[in-house]
Amino acid sequence: MTNEISEFGAMLLFIIGGLAVVAGGLFTGRIIRSHKPNEEKLTTYECGEEPLGGAWVNFNLRFYIIALIFLLFDVEIVLLFPWATVFGRSELINNPEGGQYLWGWFSLTEAFIFVFILVLGLVYAWAKGHLDWIRPVPEPTPFKGKVPMSLYEEVNKNVK
Repeated sequence: MTNEISEFGAMLLFIIGGLAVVAGGLFTGRIIRSHKPNEEKLTTYECGEEPLGGAWVNFNLRFYIIALIFLLFDVEIVLLFPWATVFGRSELINNPEGGQYLWGWFSLTEAFIFVFILVLGLVYAWAKGHLDWIRPVPEPTPFKGKVPMSLYEEVNKNVK
């Protein structure tokens, strides 16, 4: 029988330790801070301005879409940075293996494929209109059926 802790046990200890540190910090802050509420401290903070109206307002979801697209391209820059460091090292690019500059072409091809996939996603979002701030109002297609429209209007009058 061994006294070693398994990998899952080590992860459990890290999780318990992290929760204990967070709970300890919150508990210490609760004990140390003063609690003197007044009307000024209990108001909602809006960038130094007096709040107008309630906090429950309609939020335009296009802000969320734009933020997600920004985050996507921000992560793209983070992922292209290691590529640039590999592509910038001359000993990796100028080292011919069998007459080919393998690492240079591999990293360049990989970066172009990565950027192409992201540009494809941007074109898709643009084509679907997710980047348009004012969305067009969809117009209904005219109904072409065998029953005349006057019969539908009569049925609708009788329903009311």
